[in-house]
Amino acid sequence: MNVAYVFSTPNASFILEKMIAPQLEEGRHGANVVGMFFFVDNNYLLVRGNPTGERLARVARKTGMLLMGCDQCCYQREIADKLIEGVPVGCFPDLYRALSGVQVDQVITL
Repeated sequence: MNVAYVFSTPNASFILEKMIAPQLEEGRHGANVVGMFFFVDNNYLLVRGNPTGERLARVARKTGMLLMGCDQCCYQREIADKLIEGVPVGCFPDLYRALSGVQVDQVITL
């Protein structure tokens, strides 16, 4: 099953750091994560040097998983140019386009 995550809650950092990232790193998540989209302050996870973001980026490079930050959120926080290399910013149309080549079976919002 291919899943995509949308991170919009303040608890996203904890969920990613303690649950999802370790499962992905260990190959035991149970689903193929094809993309992650970050809103509001969750975009700080994608800033270069953030340990959780760097972990996710390693998984993304290995698996082809998409990491994307909300463009408006990143520009408002003035971090769009500080994201981990290869992590684009965009809006829903960009997300749809980026994931159009894979069959997304489920979208999970956390």
